[in-house]
Amino acid sequence: MLTYHTAGESHGPALVILVQGLPAGVPIDLDLINTELRRRQGGYGRGGRQKIEKDMVQFLSGVRRGRTIGAPVAMMMPNKDSRLDDLERTPPVHRPRPGHADLAGSVKWLTTDCRETLERASARETASRVAAGALARCYLRELGMDVLGFVRAIYDAQTDVEVRTDNADEIRRLRDESDVYCPDEAVSEKMRAAIRQAKIDKDTVGGLVEAHVFGCPIGLGSSMDWRDKLDSRIAGAVMGIQAFKAVEIGMGRGCAFKRGSEVHDPIIWEESQRESNTLGFERTRNNAGGLEGGMTNGQPVVVTGTMKPIATLLQGLPSVNLNTKEAEQSQYERSDVCAVSAASVVMENVVAFEIARACREKFGGDSMTEVRQNFEAYMNTARMLPLQPPDQTIA
Repeated sequence: MLTYHTAGESHGPALVILVQGLPAGVPIDLDLINTELRRRQGGYGRGGRQKIEKDMVQFLSGVRRGRTIGAPVAMMMPNKDSRLDDLERTPPVHRPRPGHADLAGSVKWLTTDCRETLERASARETASRVAAGALARCYLRELGMDVLGFVRAIYDAQTDVEVRTDNADEIRRLRDESDVYCPDEAVSEKMRAAIRQAKIDKDTVGGLVEAHVFGCPIGLGSSMDWRDKLDSRIAGAVMGIQAFKAVEIGMGRGCAFKRGSEVHDPIIWEESQRESNTLGFERTRNNAGGLEGGMTNGQPVVVTGTMKPIATLLQGLPSVNLNTKEAEQSQYERSDVCAVSAASVVMENVVAFEIARACREKFGGDSMTEVRQNFEAYMNTARMLPLQPPDQTIA
């Protein structure tokens, strides 16, 4: 079982990540991991914290000479802005911010100081999940799988760019040239304008982010138990990202407004694709987002997440002082005007981790040599279907 755990507070000494279940022999691409961490810190509309921190992962265990050894992998990222015990710089918070975990956490842990809740609930924690997901991507690369994430919309600016396997590299290049991580320059400028206006208004904006996973074989996940359905697990991972309020697979909620003949993806046979990850079973469209019955069907996995506007506003919002119960404006904590770009990086990597988790369950193996053998054996056997004449029944 591939799992990860994170620890650390926003202004604590460090963020710590423990990843368990990777086989021995996974080549660690440190540049990939640190690049993803750097991208998470970027994006138009970010706040001052990103100018303080320089997220780079340090490996504490589980890696030798650039490869995993099969043991738990421990990673750490020190916080330069470490001041959790400094009461002058991180004072108690008695006025909960609407939209945050402040009020619910204070009541849950029976305190009128929101500080402990907000420090752990902070989106600073997502740096840990990016590190875990980027590490998992090193494993996925060895099986020919790749992940691409970008910003689809911010506020009222939305791109209709189409992502396909054959243009993924171009989409990635265009995304990396945009400071809002949108592969459409005309729409990128509209997004920047929306963020600028929100800052002037002392407000915030949210948006849509999208992730595509290419190269998944047919059959990851399962339909036999709801806890094993891959779309369910991906949805849970995405909804676990701070400030996310919705997740869709493929066409998502759009399915509600169409007939079945318009929604479901026709299956065709392409002999020339027998050696590919689809095994020759192609689709004329991908409304299902690469997942049917909780399992991958060979098409790219497509996930869309909705990030709400950040709940910390410069203008504040009506709240209540937890000590006096008097009406007051919510307390301000340093924050962003828009973090949708960063959220796209987080979602891209948590989706990657769930795909990697499903691969570990499907192909097992203590070493990458064994994993590759299991993977190829499965693919080769699947290409031989049917395994017996169609008129015979397996006993």
